[in-house]
Amino acid sequence: MADQKQDESFRVVDRRHFTAEGELRKEALEQERQDAIEEEKKAAKTASATETLSKGATAAEAPPAAKAATPAPDSAASTTPAPAASRGFQILVDFLAGNAAARLGMLPDPRTGQGYLDLEGANELIEMLDALLEKTRGNLAHEDEQLLLEVLRSLKLSYLEMTKAASKALSEEPKRKA
Repeated sequence: MADQKQDESFRVVDRRHFTAEGELRKEALEQERQDAIEEEKKAAKTASATETLSKGATAAEAPPAAKAATPAPDSAASTTPAPAASRGFQILVDFLAGNAAARLGMLPDPRTGQGYLDLEGANELIEMLDALLEKTRGNLAHEDEQLLLEVLRSLKLSYLEMTKAASKALSEEPKRKA
């Protein structure tokens, strides 16, 4: 019984993509190559199924994969499927929106517990989100695009309100001193 315990061991597998020097590991490169090959195979299958349909085969004769790849007659001419919602994209939008909200005084500073106002910084973050929307137009899942649009609307409205309040406070300040 004691021999079995000694024979049992566990194995540690390093799944990090980079070495301590910052170079990409061999295993990560191989995995990327395998993923690329699999993607090419899937694309080739989809392309061959689409060609079969375009050469005059009826929908009944087409393989099931080709039926799924065939767009509906009333859909756009694009044959690419709609992208799926991305959790990473949502996290990126939340990160930028949270920073913009903090700079608009909507979130307290973790060190002081007080809100602070940095209109220039908030404006830069809002512009980043605008650029993200513009550069990803047509490549986002519907949910991701709606999230980004809603966040931008909310932040722009808050920025406008804070800018008006700040300019009003600055214009009233000389009156108080007089």
